[in-house]
Amino acid sequence: MMLPLYRATTTLAAPFVHLYIAVRRWRDKEDSARVGERFGIANKSRPPGILVWLHAASIGESLSMLPLIETLLKDRPSMTVLVTTGTVSSAKLMGERLPDRAFHQYVPVDRVAYARRFLDHWHPDLALWAESEFWPNLISECHARGVPMVLVNGRISTKSYAGWQKARGVIAELLKDFALCFGQTQLDADRLKNLGAVQPLCVGNLKFAVPPLPVDDSQLQRLSETLADRPRWLAASTHPGEEEIIADVHRRLAKVSPNLVTLIAPRHPGRGDDIAALLRERGFSVAQRTKDQPLTPDVEIYVADTLGELGLFYRLVDIAFIGKSFVPLGGQNPLEALRLDCAVLHGPHMDNFRLIAEQMASAGCSIEVADGTMLGETLEGLLSDPDRVTAMIGDGRAFADGQAEVIHAVAREIEAILMGIGPVDGPGDEHVNGPAAGTDAHA
Repeated sequence: MMLPLYRATTTLAAPFVHLYIAVRRWRDKEDSARVGERFGIANKSRPPGILVWLHAASIGESLSMLPLIETLLKDRPSMTVLVTTGTVSSAKLMGERLPDRAFHQYVPVDRVAYARRFLDHWHPDLALWAESEFWPNLISECHARGVPMVLVNGRISTKSYAGWQKARGVIAELLKDFALCFGQTQLDADRLKNLGAVQPLCVGNLKFAVPPLPVDDSQLQRLSETLADRPRWLAASTHPGEEEIIADVHRRLAKVSPNLVTLIAPRHPGRGDDIAALLRERGFSVAQRTKDQPLTPDVEIYVADTLGELGLFYRLVDIAFIGKSFVPLGGQNPLEALRLDCAVLHGPHMDNFRLIAEQMASAGCSIEVADGTMLGETLEGLLSDPDRVTAMIGDGRAFADGQAEVIHAVAREIEAILMGIGPVDGPGDEHVNGPAAGTDAHA
């Protein structure tokens, strides 16, 4: 009953969808040059041969899929991968990092007319859904057309699991349409099974296979020379409420390490001005990257408020604190810091990465700190004990390398499905596009 009601509601919601997209464009949350894609209107032709469509919600999910995309394309020279996401930042990142024979489009809003227009144009041979973003109309339309679907790196958080328990009929109806469901962890696989997945598996977490974040080598050399031998640490992906804690920690550490530099890379760079103002009000000497303010010897805190440079700042430090973990928002991915040879610290709120955090702690490459006081104490100890930092970094390398097989295990299962679609070395199906994009009368 719920799915038909959802379809009917979204069908009648066209005026509100257009208003919603218009507001997002005004707030620079939509790409005005490509806004048609949000209504299922493609901006390029469908390539010939087998096309795999992979949907990932945003930056974190799409980054974790890059190794899988590269692995699948490696053995199928005639195959192409279409990646959809829903945010401007993820589109920019995918445009920079997708390999040859992979390209990006924005996911259409989940309305039947837009879903059909999207599928009429692209005719995907296989659909991969990353993590936990379930769009009922897109899933149902794929199933109706016989497109096999696989849930990759599926994640069912405690909160979403409780929510789906109240709508078991809906989630069961959606999950039964998937040929295969991979859980990030065994707990995720068990939850997927309880919610109705037919064949849930757990072979590991694809986030372990994410390649290191990129870096501009010239910028790395310049900032490394600027910082020289100054002691430093990074607070990465911080959220409101955490910068005040970081400031207090810096004040404490500066008493024993006067030359210290604290780097703050907020999760949302647009907050840079507010963060810099907050820190200056507290009496700190601050430089802001987006303002091209130099990191002079008197700068105490450097606000790294640019997009796409986190790989640069992780490489500049040996110790990184992962934000969104002092506030009850679930944490951020600690593996990005681990991959770039950082000893990792994080707060208690790591619900979105709980198993990873526990595994890292057991491996000796991360430390959970309960609050700002404990963070200051731990940092003080690490900054005065470089041998311990080196040992944590070494343990982190060993831990990350030990998880690398997961990408091949997932790829093998997907390849088994692809074998039923077309041969590995064959030319693939030469599809003819469906109706021209933009002809749906219900837009």
